Amino acid sequence: MPSEGRCWETLEALRSSDKGQLSYHRDWLLRGEDILEECMSLPKLSAYSGWVVDHVLPHSQENSPLSGTSTACGPTSALDQPSFVPKSPIRNPAFSPASHTAPHETKDTRESQNTEAMLLQSPQGIKVEGCIRMYELVHRMKGTEGLRQWQEEQERKVRVLSEMASEQLKRFDELKELEQHKEFQDLREVMEKSTREALGHQEKLKAEHQHRAKILNLKLREAEQQRLKQVEQERLRKEEGQVRLRSLYALQGEVLHLNQQLDSSTQHKDLPKIDLSAFQTRGNQLCGLVSGIIRSTSENGFPSTEDQAMAESALQEMRALLTDLQQEISRAGEDKRRQGEKEAQVKQQEVQQRQELPAPSQGPGRKQKEELQVKVQDSTMQWYQQLQDASNQCALAFEGLANSKDSQTKKIKMDLQKAATIPVSQISTIAVSLCLSCPGSKLKEIFDKIHSLLSGKPVQSAGHSVSVTLNPQALDFVQYKLAEKFVKQGEEEVASHHEAAFPIAVVASGIWELHPRVGDLILAHLHKKCPYSVPFYPPFKEGMALEDYQRMLGYQVKDSKVEQQDNFLKRMSGMIRLYAAIIQLRWPYGNRQDTHPHGLNHGWCWLAQILNMEPLSDVTATLLYDFLEVCGNALMKQYQVQFWKMLLLIKDDYFPRIEAITSSGQKGSFIRLKQFLEKCLQRKEIPLPKGFLTSSFWRS
Repeated sequence: MPSEGRCWETLEALRSSDKGQLSYHRDWLLRGEDILEECMSLPKLSAYSGWVVDHVLPHSQENSPLSGTSTACGPTSALDQPSFVPKSPIRNPAFSPASHTAPHETKDTRESQNTEAMLLQSPQGIKVEGCIRMYELVHRMKGTEGLRQWQEEQERKVRVLSEMASEQLKRFDELKELEQHKEFQDLREVMEKSTREALGHQEKLKAEHQHRAKILNLKLREAEQQRLKQVEQERLRKEEGQVRLRSLYALQGEVLHLNQQLDSSTQHKDLPKIDLSAFQTRGNQLCGLVSGIIRSTSENGFPSTEDQAMAESALQEMRALLTDLQQEISRAGEDKRRQGEKEAQVKQQEVQQRQELPAPSQGPGRKQKEELQVKVQDSTMQWYQQLQDASNQCALAFEGLANSKDSQTKKIKMDLQKAATIPVSQISTIAVSLCLSCPGSKLKEIFDKIHSLLSGKPVQSAGHSVSVTLNPQALDFVQYKLAEKFVKQGEEEVASHHEAAFPIAVVASGIWELHPRVGDLILAHLHKKCPYSVPFYPPFKEGMALEDYQRMLGYQVKDSKVEQQDNFLKRMSGMIRLYAAIIQLRWPYGNRQDTHPHGLNHGWCWLAQILNMEPLSDVTATLLYDFLEVCGNALMKQYQVQFWKMLLLIKDDYFPRIEAITSSGQKGSFIRLKQFLEKCLQRKEIPLPKGFLTSSFWRS
């Protein structure tokens, strides 16, 4: 239709015009407004009317002045003509009032402006608007159809791409699975290869192990053969050593027997021009030499050929010494016989001249030389034997209690032994730990407990009451065990800690004063373990076993092995120190009017007797040093000048005797004693021994 073509041309022309470029609200149908509402309503002035009046009309009046009538109706006619409609502020911002006055207006303001502008359009504008709407609808439908087709195309492409991606994922999974399979195959091959290598290495190690085992077996067999050879050599060496040791014992027995023969020669002392003491001294030295060889042999194992040669040489010298002595005795006897004949003749002549010549008299200043003794005095030996008999009788008195098989009796025996020995052990604790707050009171508690036990009173031991009244033999048993424990503390505790002698000794002295039988048992045990405290040198009797003789000398013999000399001297030293402390101390809470049951006079006698006896190598010097160090200060105060004379006698006369029998390897004790005496003589004072209990001890 021609009209339709012109319509489109018109629309195109309108679109290219200024008014066609204005923006329209195309959603007025969506707001539910009536399309003819603006046409039926009264004309309204636009919100831009003020702006038009202020800006447009003044310019139009200047260009085309109108009459008063046309001016008055101008605004109404201008509203009906589109040429007088102002451009939209949005399309023409140069003339938009919003760009100067309202840049931030809201959406409602713009809608109200558009609505007011549409109210001013003519019916021709409405038709144009409808065509525009139709055109936009057609284009919108075309766009929608194109969009739908584009979406379908995109969906198809997406499906194709998804299928391709799925296929690629499957191929990727298959590739991964193939790679994993290859890796698994490679790993299995590596494991199989490692297993084969490990099996080969294991076989190789097994072969090497078998080879080494063969070598080790050969070495073990060689080592076993070597060990058997060494065992055989050791057995032969021991057999030879045993033979040499038995030979040494036989040599020692013969030497001791010959020495007894030398001692028996003392009955010939009345023979003139014979010095028996020299023979006896040399005999004792040879006996000491052989005993020293056996002691060193016991410490080092078996004797060597040199030891046997030395012992045989000593035996030969002893035999020669005895032969010389017998020759001397025979010559002296012949000389005595001749002298007797001469004296008989002289006496006959003197009888004839008795009336003429006065009898000769011996001068008062004549001094005869006395030799030292080898044996103890008879009175001392009787006293020693009496103490041993009393100890044996006491042991027999409680034999029934000691050997009882009854469980109740055994329990009583154990309780009594603990009650007697534990307090004595506690004394040593106080002695070692003198830093206690009140050691004097602790010592008194121990003394009271022992005294109560011996007095028949019940005492607490191991948590229950114990008394000597529980058994008729209990008192003998407690006295014996108590004395034995005191001596054992000297043998062990005092030997290790010299200062422990004084607390133990003061308790022993107090118990001795109240219970004299305990003191006698202490002396009996002391003399039995340390015969030098008598002093007593036990002689070797014919037929006596050598081990028994060594036990009599104080040595400990276990499994035919004699203890070392250092340990022996240490034990003897501890017991002598305890004895020296007992004779000078008294219990401070006892009766001062009574005398000491075994005081310093016995110590003076012991010192005098040991100086009247021949010294023993290494033993005499040790005992003298220990005795004088502990008891020297008390003896100095008691005997004063006589004591200093005794020390000078030791220095001038006794030291040379000790030095003569002391070998070069045993001079330690001799030098210690010599230095001690020289220092005391130089200072003219014997110092108090270490650990001596002063008056402050008992005040604590």
